[in-house]
Amino acid sequence: MNKSINKFPALLVLADGTVFKGTSIGKIGTTTGEICFNTGMTGYQEVFTDPSYYGQILVQTNVHIGNYGIHHEEIESDTIKIAGLVCKQFNVPYSRKMADMSVQEYFTLNNIVGITDIDTRELVRHIRNKGAMNAIISAEEKNVEQLLEELRAVPSMEGLELSSKVSTDKAYFVGNEAASKRVAVLDFGVKKNILRNLVDRDCYLGVYNAKSTVDDLLKFKPDGVMLSNGPGDPSSMDYAVETIRRLLDKNIPIFGICLGHQLLAEANGIKTYKMHNGHRGLNHPVKNLLTGTCEITSQNHGFSVLAEDVKNNPNIEITHINLNDDTIEGIRVKNKKAFSVQYHPEAAAGPHDSRYLFDEFIKLMQA
Repeated sequence: MNKSINKFPALLVLADGTVFKGTSIGKIGTTTGEICFNTGMTGYQEVFTDPSYYGQILVQTNVHIGNYGIHHEEIESDTIKIAGLVCKQFNVPYSRKMADMSVQEYFTLNNIVGITDIDTRELVRHIRNKGAMNAIISAEEKNVEQLLEELRAVPSMEGLELSSKVSTDKAYFVGNEAASKRVAVLDFGVKKNILRNLVDRDCYLGVYNAKSTVDDLLKFKPDGVMLSNGPGDPSSMDYAVETIRRLLDKNIPIFGICLGHQLLAEANGIKTYKMHNGHRGLNHPVKNLLTGTCEITSQNHGFSVLAEDVKNNPNIEITHINLNDDTIEGIRVKNKKAFSVQYHPEAAAGPHDSRYLFDEFIKLMQA
């Protein structure tokens, strides 16, 4: 394995003109995207390959990134989905025997541009106060003004439809065809561990493109429908909202996760909005209002459902709230077999507090 990286200077420039100087990692080049931060101390590989991060430059707040290398079984999709990486200390040597390669090799193979040796604490404080914004990383011979010029052409995440860029091109099937339950998964950017959790509960899965029709799904004869996580602005996904409305009319059991949660809300007339800087990490406290218990959750989202709309909708019950900021973390459609959560119960990476939700989905299909 490579023991070091070539020390090329690199720049990180934010849309508000803030500049950070550091060292290039991964491929020598230039990349753009919305900058966001994740506070998780482990699971960087799962985060890199999470389709919900598509189009985003990721800041890892944990100081050391790369120290346990890359293991090919720990991916959440077939390719790296982040647009770029920002970290404090980038470790090329790794200590885990089962690792296949270093993160530097992994990034180079996947043409990922990043920057290290910057003060990520200062950067995160800036994003926390100013809010999420577009950014550009470059190790090429470009000055700040040139980079800002490129950055102005990058569209805002608000209003951006991205699920169609990460969804499967054609339907595929996972699990044992003789399983007791059949679940149609609408793939808006599904993580592999969501599929694993369903298969582990004796489900046979048909995974369908984000723009599949209700008729496409019904041909599979599903006992239930999973609305997956994914990237982008849910308010730009009219095609998915209409599909979910038709599924609700048929009263098929539905479970939504993250973007799937936001789309279920939109299908019930509840608006979504772009958050100041979102929730991304492995330790977000959520209260289950049905049981009174608290869950430590894994989260990754920059949009949320409008609490006022939820509270004014007589057909919607709030099931979970975030204990940090009181945002809506879970809903149930009272007159339908449908529920959803804003966080990630499959938690790859993260705690397993919320995996009971998959069991609740199984019970709903059995009812």
